[in-house]
Amino acid sequence: MKDYYQILGVNKSANKEDIKKAFRKLAHKYHPDKKNGDEEKFKEVNEAYQVLSNDQKRSEYDTYGRVFSGGGGGAGQQSSGFDGFDFSSGFGGFQGAQGFEDFDLGDIFGDLFGGSRRSGSARGRDIAIDVELSFEESVFGTNRSILIQKNSTCDLCQGSGADEGSEMIACPTCNGRGRVREARRSLLGTITTEKTCGVCYGKGKVPQKKCTQCQGTGVYRKEEEINISIPAGVEDGEMIRLSGMGEAIPGGNPGDLYAKVHVKKHSVFQRDKDDIRMDLNIKLSDALLGATYTIDTLDGKIDLKIPAGIGFNEVLRIRGKGVFQSKSKRGDLLVRVKITMPRKISKDARGAIENLKKEGI
Repeated sequence: MKDYYQILGVNKSANKEDIKKAFRKLAHKYHPDKKNGDEEKFKEVNEAYQVLSNDQKRSEYDTYGRVFSGGGGGAGQQSSGFDGFDFSSGFGGFQGAQGFEDFDLGDIFGDLFGGSRRSGSARGRDIAIDVELSFEESVFGTNRSILIQKNSTCDLCQGSGADEGSEMIACPTCNGRGRVREARRSLLGTITTEKTCGVCYGKGKVPQKKCTQCQGTGVYRKEEEINISIPAGVEDGEMIRLSGMGEAIPGGNPGDLYAKVHVKKHSVFQRDKDDIRMDLNIKLSDALLGATYTIDTLDGKIDLKIPAGIGFNEVLRIRGKGVFQSKSKRGDLLVRVKITMPRKISKDARGAIENLKKEGI
């Protein structure tokens, strides 16, 4: 049996906030889209969170070591929802005054035979797009406007499906219930299932006169401009989620839009977590005697003092010129010194170097 507390790294006394923090940390670490992500670990962490963040499921898990109310598919747990029923004696236990000839499995077993009595609201398809950023944009953040073709809520009827001034009336197909029942014969008898009405999409009402743009569905396909706010410090490969900006569907909630960030490589700078690295070539004489170099940073030109006697590959740190960790806090710029050795030297220079050699320098 899986130990969900151990998977999230929390104690059994952990509160919901502790569980949420642990989940976010591990989900970020193992996300499949990250460079060193682990899809199996990510699924395992998500499974543990789905159980421990739900009071009912957590209580069942703590008591029995398994979950009966759905969710989590760990070892020692049956996700079918039949735990606690004894089928060894057949279906006689369900035979009442009405007998087994005609019963509603939608009421008893939910999804088992294809009917879901209490299914959640339908949801539209998620959309994934790619967004390319310059190195500077990834550090400072930016905004992007993109045009995409997708099913969107009808802007003429605001999703109601009704023509302007038209009234909404009870759906004649489901009699205003929003759901319809279907009965079919099987070896077990007559099985009755219930599903969302395909005419009113579960609303229970339909327009007396349909919208001319969406033909009464409340959604239609169009080209839509979407603004994406790219936060400062975003990493290459990171996903930005825009809730409710995916595909719209009749009678349900729209999906989400996921923007995957691709950061172009820079000719000078490289990112190292919250720091930025760069190389600086200096002359041998400046390395020995010290000097001041004017260098380009992402914030503009600055003067960098080179201390006398600096060594090859030594790193100079410039505070607060790296990647944003928050609105007011940034990483550093790390300048690695490269010393350019002269190919030819004059007689005077050679003499001076020989003198230094005699002094043991």
